[in-house]
This record gives sequence, structure tokens and C-alpha cells, in this order.
Amino acid sequence: MAYTLDDLENWNEKIEALSRTAGLDYYPQEFELVDYNEMIGYEAYTGMPSRYPHWSFGKSYEKIKTLYRYNLSGLPYEMVINSDPCIAYLIRDNTLLLQILTMAHVYGHNDFFKNNRLFKEGTDASRTLESFRSHAAMIRSYINDPGIGYAKVEEMLNAAHSVKLQIGRTAGEKRKSDAERRQERIDQYNRRSESRSLLEPHTPALPPELEKIPLEPEDDLLAFIMAHGDLEDWQQTILGAVREEAAYFLPQIETKILNEGWASYWHYTTLGRLDLPPALHLEFIKRHNDVVRPIPGGLNPYFLGFEMLRDIAARYGEEKIFEVRALERDASFIRKYLTRELCEKLHLFKYAKQASDYFVEEIADEAGWKKIRDTLADTTGMGTVPYIRVIEMSRRDKTLTLEHVYDGRELDAGYTEETLKYLYDLWKHPVVLHTRHHNSNRLIRCEDRCIRY
Repeated sequence: MAYTLDDLENWNEKIEALSRTAGLDYYPQEFELVDYNEMIGYEAYTGMPSRYPHWSFGKSYEKIKTLYRYNLSGLPYEMVINSDPCIAYLIRDNTLLLQILTMAHVYGHNDFFKNNRLFKEGTDASRTLESFRSHAAMIRSYINDPGIGYAKVEEMLNAAHSVKLQIGRTAGEKRKSDAERRQERIDQYNRRSESRSLLEPHTPALPPELEKIPLEPEDDLLAFIMAHGDLEDWQQTILGAVREEAAYFLPQIETKILNEGWASYWHYTTLGRLDLPPALHLEFIKRHNDVVRPIPGGLNPYFLGFEMLRDIAARYGEEKIFEVRALERDASFIRKYLTRELCEKLHLFKYAKQASDYFVEEIADEAGWKKIRDTLADTTGMGTVPYIRVIEMSRRDKTLTLEHVYDGRELDAGYTEETLKYLYDLWKHPVVLHTRHHNSNRLIRCEDRCIRY
């Protein structure tokens, strides 16, 4: 069905009024119509209208475009930026009903960005666009600087991207610096020393554990390298930009299921209240089912989030899902609200690989449903990213010792070796990683970009 901009504006007014009446609270909303080439570009750049140049974004663009050209994947109906005002891109060639559904879906995302605690504590929506533009301008200035140039900037970005998600794993967490923690312990030690003896002629030396760097295991690897590495000012700035952008995306990684479920719940609810003409209503049913359908052999976050929120609303009332939206991330959402009955209804099961075959390991019976729930919770969000933390920096030769916090999943050997080489490029001193392989402890050392076991 053909439509005009006036049609979209009229439907948007109705959707916004219903969303507001339902209790959604969102940033001012702006929509932009784009063609499929522009949408591919936005998807490659993760929605940002301006990002710094790097070959990985071009690679992503060509991959998405090729898959789309050969009908091996579709394009997203929309793309939404967590910003104030909130910006969403709509594909111009979509049908009228698809635009209506997408706009209702966007208001759900907008409300989630504004009200979920991970976004409220971990991002500043009013600075989003300005921040990304600033990073892009800064990195382009380094590329154009004769003393630095493209090759050095690319080398730095390659290394930074390899560990960009090795930052503090709790979005919005306000952490004390190692210096602050050390000073607190020194103060405590001095108070204990004074209470033991006020007659000591000399101040006792600090115990060795207070000289350790870091004082306790540090999971913000990028921040540690910025604080203790041998980086030039421009390298520090680039690493800081990569870290800041990774922190911006962290809440989205941690809430994919809940966020998409929330937006799907509200597009379904809003369109049900819109009094659509019969032709549009039939298409709505099909499009909605396309969005929330199960994926054979995989997990559709829209499907799981939508069904869980519907179940919570049915059991506790719709006001409960607003509380869930405000407080939870995917891991806690699943642990608290995925019930045995829902596991059975959704036909969830846990499978494992043995040799070259897959087999069903757990089903949603009395004993198995909790293992299914816990496995899902453990493998969502940052649970999909290996947990690497800094254990010690040698004062003698600055060897950096890292630990892989083992949870039963081993590191991929090829990726591990290449990542350690990039990490050596950042640190410029030996890097040692403690991990596990085939149930045995393993130590991997990278020095001069050479790997030794």
C-alpha cells in the first residue's frame, strides 16, 4: 500500500499518543527515511551517523551488502540510536504497515533507553552524537598529521579493537581507582600500626601486598593499559575513545533480550489498540509473527523477551513489567522470570557437542529446566565475552600477567594468540596469560609478538 509523509506523520501521532497513555516515558523521537544502501551503511557503523574511519566498518558494509544482494539475510526494519533526541532510521521501501509497526517498536526502545538503569547509569544520551563526532574528528586529525599518519592510527585501532570489550563488566559501575584503593589500605595499615605501638622509633615498611600493581584483580584492561602503559598522548586518546564507545554499547549488549522483548511487547500492544483497517491488520499479524518466531537450532531474542514479558504481565499485572524494564539485565531477567512452565511452553532445551555430533543434554523437566535457565543466563550479554583480568604488573620488567576466569568454556587457540600479539602492541612489554585447556592449567607468553606455551 502506497503512503505519503503525511500518512506517516498521522500514524506517528496516534502511536505516540497511545504509547504515552500506556505509560511509556521516552526522549523526543525523530525518524529518518533511508534507502537500503544507507541502512546497510548505518548497520555497518552500528547506527552512528558519524564514526571514525577504520577498515573493519568497510568490511562489515561489504559483508552485509553481499548477504542482502543474494537473499542470504534481510535488513533490519529499523535502527535506533540511544540519544536525546532519539533517532531512528526507517527503510523507505517498507510497506505502510511495516512502518507503523516499526515506529511503535521504536517507541519501546526509546522508553527502554531512557529508563533502564544500565543506560541511565552507564550512558549520557544527551552527549551521544557529539561524543562520536568528536572521536571521528580527533582520529581523522591524527591520520592527517604528518608525524602520525594513517598506518600508525590503523595499527593502534587494530590493537584497541581486539580487546575493546575487556572493560569493566558492569555498566555504569562507579569504581575506585587502584591509587584510591591503595591509599585506603595504607591508611588502614597505618591506623593498625599506631594502635599496636605508639612508641615505634621508625615507621614500619609497607607490607608487600600493598606494593602490588594492581592491588586486586582488575577487569578493566583498557583502563589499566591507559594508566600504566608506555603510550604516547595520541595513543592514549585513541584508546580512550575506543574504551568510551565500548562502554556506550555495553548496556545494549547486556540487555538484548529484554530490550527487544520490551519493544516487541509494545509494538504488539500498540497496534492492537490502533483499530487498523482489515488489510493492515492481517499484515500486522504476519509481520509480528515474523519478528517473534522461534529460530530452529538458535535463540531469537525478540521471541524469548516478548514471551517472558507477556508471561510476567499475565501473572503479576502490566505494572510489573515496568519494574522489570527499569531494573533488570538479560542475565537477571532470565534467572528471575524464566519459569519451568515457560520453558516447557517454548520448547526450550540444552544441547551439547560431542565429537562431530550434537545431542540433547537437558530438557525442561523437573531436573533440567533450571540448568536450561542458568545456561541461558550465563551465556547472554557479557557472558558471551571471555572474562580476562589483570593479576599483576611486574615492577622489574613490566611483564603483564593476565588471568582468564575459567567457567568451563575454553579460549579459542587461534583467536587467543592473535589477540595476545595485539595486546603486546599496546603494552610493549611481555604479556602472560593464565588459562585452562583440556582441564589443565596453561600459561601462554607473548614477547616480541612471539607466542610461547
